[in-house]
Amino acid sequence: MSSKAVNGSDVSWSFKEGALFSVVLVVAGFVIEAATGSQGVTLSSWPLNVIILVLFAANIVLAAFLLRENRVIAWLGGIPLGLCLILAMAVLSLFGGLLLQEKGAGPLWAQTLGLNNVFSSWPFALTVFFFLINLGLSLVWKTVPFRSSNLQFIFFHAGFWIALACGLVGSADLQRVLIPLYEGKSTASAYNTASKATIDLPFTLYLNDFEMEEYEPRLALYDPGKESFETGDSGIPREIVEGMATSWGDLEVEVEKYLPSAVVDNAGNPVSSGAGQGVPFAFLSGKYGGTTFSGWVSTGSPFEKPVFLEVDDRLLFLIPGLPKKYRSEITIQRGEAGEGRSEVLEVNRPVSIMGWKLYQFSYDEKFGKWSELSIVEGVKDPWLPVVYLGFFMILAGNTLFFWNGIRKG
Repeated sequence: MSSKAVNGSDVSWSFKEGALFSVVLVVAGFVIEAATGSQGVTLSSWPLNVIILVLFAANIVLAAFLLRENRVIAWLGGIPLGLCLILAMAVLSLFGGLLLQEKGAGPLWAQTLGLNNVFSSWPFALTVFFFLINLGLSLVWKTVPFRSSNLQFIFFHAGFWIALACGLVGSADLQRVLIPLYEGKSTASAYNTASKATIDLPFTLYLNDFEMEEYEPRLALYDPGKESFETGDSGIPREIVEGMATSWGDLEVEVEKYLPSAVVDNAGNPVSSGAGQGVPFAFLSGKYGGTTFSGWVSTGSPFEKPVFLEVDDRLLFLIPGLPKKYRSEITIQRGEAGEGRSEVLEVNRPVSIMGWKLYQFSYDEKFGKWSELSIVEGVKDPWLPVVYLGFFMILAGNTLFFWNGIRKG
């Protein structure tokens, strides 16, 4: 871009001044961050954030119309500054990707400069502020007077402005809570992880049942004297399969029988049972040092001890299988007298209710599949539809760009 080509104004400022301005802006942000104790920028929530955003956008529009020929305003809306600000945001975002984004995390210098919380730090906020001014001014100048040839530019840049501005301003209204549910009990309360306060939900959740599927247990050999696991022929503990044979040096083992879920009868023998009632049992046989051995092993549970098979002061046993899938069968009731609706919550399969999205988050890991506690995460982001609107406008702009390229080709 020519240094004299910003909307017809005689502008001598170009990339050199844009780069200098961006560096000064970021350094000033770091100074503010350090001076304020690395507290970052505190954003206002509804409705003040809406008022501030509307006034901000209105001032950009007024400046674009009334001060179009002003040298400073023309430079603020020019391409050189915009590219320099994008580069500054990219560098700051790189720190956000490389450093752990958590309070008190990372080296002292990173904490002092706010680099452990980049996206709410003063350097990032100041850079985004001026980038939105730059983007907004150029958007108004391309929109008025309107030309159909500018439609691709308008869609893309308007969508970018909406998505960026509303995504940042709306983050103050984002609520992320944890909802502990116990089988057979209902609750309308949640714990806000950010404010560390309990909030009331506009609906009630009732946990009917918590279910978990596990992978098959793994066969392992433990040496109590060395307090360590021994590596077998496969290098890692193998999942149990009936008929499987494995070895640890001259210790050979075969799985003669495997019961995925079993309980011990009155005679002390494992018998198959329902999936939610028993624990995995395996009958092993093998050879070691010229002698044979056999016996049952089991994973045990929070309510009963595991069963080991002792071979020459070493123990063969089953390592419980890792969780494969877990879900909660819940009933959601709107208000006190609302009609209940049954839903199943699974990981990555949320349920929507009254502006909230409910996710299967965790459970009582001590009890595993016997857990009577299911932890549900609730997320409410009222600005998300507006941010999505911005993304769809960007998509429309990109579509027009490719379509125009195809037509010209």
